[in-house]
Amino acid sequence: VDCVDPRAMARFWGEALDWTLHEVTDDHAVLRSAKGLGPYLEFLRTGGKTVPDRVHLDLLRYPGDDQEAEVARLRALGATDLDVGQGDVPWKCMADPEGHEFCVLARS
Repeated sequence: VDCVDPRAMARFWGEALDWTLHEVTDDHAVLRSAKGLGPYLEFLRTGGKTVPDRVHLDLLRYPGDDQEAEVARLRALGATDLDVGQGDVPWKCMADPEGHEFCVLARS
């Protein structure tokens, strides 16, 4: 993910996902599941977001977790609400502290 501040993005996404920081410098940061499985999420220092995101993350909360409580938790970490013309939908569109779009999905 291109960003201005990899350290700040790693703090936000590490808390948002409950993932572990594996590597961090001023120019890049790497996160991965605390279980050590699955993909890595890497943040690279660039001039910041200048075009639409090429990757859009969707977060699916754990069964039994309250969607509004999760959205409030993400807001407290620095996320903001985002209106992309989605209308009345069961998911919540948000942006991370550098403006990268993501959604908090509702479990069906």
